[in-house]
Amino acid sequence: MFMVLLGPPGAGKGTQAKKIEEQYNIPQISTGDIIRLAIQSKSEWGKKAEEYVRSGELVPDEVVIGIIQERLTQNTYRNGFMLDGFPRNLEQAEALSQLLKEIGIQLNLVLYFDVDREEVIERLSARRICEKCQTPYNMVSKPPKNDKICDICQGRVIQRPDDRPEVIMNRLNTYEQQTKPLVDYYRSQGILKIVVSKGSIDDVFQQVQKVLGTISV
Repeated sequence: MFMVLLGPPGAGKGTQAKKIEEQYNIPQISTGDIIRLAIQSKSEWGKKAEEYVRSGELVPDEVVIGIIQERLTQNTYRNGFMLDGFPRNLEQAEALSQLLKEIGIQLNLVLYFDVDREEVIERLSARRICEKCQTPYNMVSKPPKNDKICDICQGRVIQRPDDRPEVIMNRLNTYEQQTKPLVDYYRSQGILKIVVSKGSIDDVFQQVQKVLGTISV
């Protein structure tokens, strides 16, 4: 199965992607991860991406698409994948459509994780991470035993700068301007399915399973 995961920051896409990967053996392709891997591997597109990352700039669409193309043409993904974090705008969606056409792949599903803006702010504001070992925490659903000390390595538990409420608001505004139009784009193609990302992780995953059970490939 070939699918794309959509949804605002904090919708739980990454968590659900891991569960889908484990149960259905569909490999996840996270844009951030593959850009890092491309840089590490010193591929041609990776070298171009590194120039932008080192200068603190966003990696442009052309480079991201080149890295995506490198990844999708690997044998690992010939039978299925989940794209998480791509496409982020209509231009990327059009480029992805053209790329998939060239390599003979057709998207079966776009899974949109729908969540209220207020809940996103609450979720992301509660996130914390260990400064040392990167263990994630949530002050509401999964707090450390000591609110400033990691349970695993005793490192300092901190809030990332991009999880502060004012930054979250900016991220959501960017998402609504650039990424949310993809909902209508994929709905018009008849491949969009909506999951209400509310309740426990398992509650949401039950919805995901119901959707996946309706898809014939």
